[in-house]
Amino acid sequence: MVVLLFGLTRFGLAYASVLPQFQSVPGGVAVVNLAVQEQPLGLYNNQRVMIIGAPGNWQAIIGLPLAARPGTHKLTVKFENSSSVYDFDVAAKQYLESHITITDERKVTPLPMDMERINRETRLIQAAKATWSEKADPSLLLTRPVAGVYSSAYGLRRFFNEQPRNPHSGLDIAAPEGTPVKAAGPGKVVMTGEYFFNGNTIFIDHGQGLLTMYCHLRKIAVQPGQDIAVGQIIGAVGQTGRVTAAHLHWSVILNGTMVDPELFIASGLAQQ
Repeated sequence: MVVLLFGLTRFGLAYASVLPQFQSVPGGVAVVNLAVQEQPLGLYNNQRVMIIGAPGNWQAIIGLPLAARPGTHKLTVKFENSSSVYDFDVAAKQYLESHITITDERKVTPLPMDMERINRETRLIQAAKATWSEKADPSLLLTRPVAGVYSSAYGLRRFFNEQPRNPHSGLDIAAPEGTPVKAAGPGKVVMTGEYFFNGNTIFIDHGQGLLTMYCHLRKIAVQPGQDIAVGQIIGAVGQTGRVTAAHLHWSVILNGTMVDPELFIASGLAQQ
């Protein structure tokens, strides 16, 4: 489902925004209507959330973590001199299991020296995920960053060598090593690096807490701070980090939360 939202910006100009699919489930996206004149600041789980629209017709676009419990959740909206709380519901969703065999045992049970590196990298990655940049009308429709077949869906409950690990927080797209990887939307490179689990990785900021992450790359073709156009080649498919074969792990981050990338792909906008 793709929803067009028309109105007036604070500058008085006509605009059209396209919202992601509504799936108020763990790992999904909730949209809360805010019939207020002043554009508020929104907070969910102490994280700032995207708010787009126009006076009298603002909408909060909220990324829901996989760990979100079904039931009533709360969005806090703050104005200059007041605040309000909006309730919204999250429905249950059950994800499938995935059992994977990893030949490099250190990628399943890291050594103490590995854990020092992992902990250091985790702090860097968390900081990148928390990036916030002001943008009045961020692009919410993304293109698939590489041609290929989906080899691992978002949300799978994973077992590596029969040991339970965190659910899959992105979408894996299988493609031959060296296949060009393209930016899913316009933005700015926040961070690049080579990490223990993710391998060669790029983070792109698209505005108001929306970011995309590209992992396991063979090479990185961009630099932090670089402005990126949608469809621009940013790297190449590889098999760095914890992998079993060449593929791109692609994540979409909204208000610091990894959400289902497929919700943001419009029909006809996948890379061919």
